[in-house]
Amino acid sequence: MATARSDSENAPRMQSSVLENHDTAPHTLRVSVVIPVYNERRYIEEILRRVQDSALAYEIVIVDDASTDGTRQLLQQLQEQQSGGHREVPATDGRGPLYLANIRFFFQERNQGKGAAVRRAFHESTGDLLLVQDADLEYDPKDYPRLLEPILDGRADVVYGSRFLGGPQRVLFFWHYIGNKFLTLLSDMITNLNLSDMESCYKVFRREVIESIQLKSNRFGFEPEVTAKIAKIRKWRVYEVPISYSGRTYEEGKKITWRDGFEALYTIVRYSLFD
Repeated sequence: MATARSDSENAPRMQSSVLENHDTAPHTLRVSVVIPVYNERRYIEEILRRVQDSALAYEIVIVDDASTDGTRQLLQQLQEQQSGGHREVPATDGRGPLYLANIRFFFQERNQGKGAAVRRAFHESTGDLLLVQDADLEYDPKDYPRLLEPILDGRADVVYGSRFLGGPQRVLFFWHYIGNKFLTLLSDMITNLNLSDMESCYKVFRREVIESIQLKSNRFGFEPEVTAKIAKIRKWRVYEVPISYSGRTYEEGKKITWRDGFEALYTIVRYSLFD
């Protein structure tokens, strides 16, 4: 695991009492928000701002997966400004400054997929809790306290955010909904878990959970693979909490397709039964 880049002065001054003062926490639990990024130039500054506004990220570990739309160049520019001593810079979208001290930038040499970027982010992170955040605006960092609560209460080792437990959501694609429910049902049947949203982006892990498994999937197979491998170990306590969801259309940049659905189907069977 990578050594921390900076000392305590680089941790965000806005660390929340949700983490610092919880009775069951043996010490201040540091949250690494890991963000895999591919072609999200339109949204990347806003999602970084929203993660920082949550006041819960000890560090933001962002991995660019060889973007071709200007995202990579923007992140490299931010990294250069950070290396030049800038702790805060104006955003190019004009909506407010970006705080740089707690962001760590990494760049894949070639496009490998979400799973590979998440693995890299896990490896580079230094926090006690690892929270996966997509780089678009479909998932809202305002849900972080709800996601973290079962772990901070000492009830959970893994928390999934579910789009199907009553949180507000944008109404979009019926067949995507059916596909998600089918894949979750199949995963539940094989793993003997009773999740309602296996494919959700929002997942939080204690560090020791991720260190206990070996992840291999490069693309969107990350979701069923990590679920299958956590279920196999059995000792990890898994919780689900409701989250909000603002889905995108393909015109707005949604990337997952029916091909990824078939990959998820293969991944469920492979990692549940044979790996």
